[in-house]
Amino acid sequence: MARYPLNLPAKLKQEAEQWAANQGVSLNQFILWSVAEKVGTLKQSLDDPSFPRVTYRRGAAGQPVSVLRGTGIRIQTVVVADQRWDLTPGQIAAEYGLTEAQVKEALAFYEAHRSEIDADLAVEQAMEESRV
Repeated sequence: MARYPLNLPAKLKQEAEQWAANQGVSLNQFILWSVAEKVGTLKQSLDDPSFPRVTYRRGAAGQPVSVLRGTGIRIQTVVVADQRWDLTPGQIAAEYGLTEAQVKEALAFYEAHRSEIDADLAVEQAMEESRV
């Protein structure tokens, strides 16, 4: 095991000590556990670094859904507006309160992840048709 000196702000250290005590572990064990949990979460991230404005969130069924970061607007919503409604990036941006750069990145993300998003769209279409 490697040693690593760590300086924490006093308030953060105090809160970490309280959480460690609640968990019944030492501060060192708590910090190790916290760092391991964070690294594990980052390793499981589905984000594509080529598209910094796009991230994933868990949908109602627990499945990851691609969205424009900070907006909650699904990439497939932008795709539908582009393909089915034939809106321009400027019109889509105005309709959803986005920037054109966000819309263009969403459409570029779609091109790079077409099979994933087309599959999501097909599932939604089938669900809509079964309700009719």
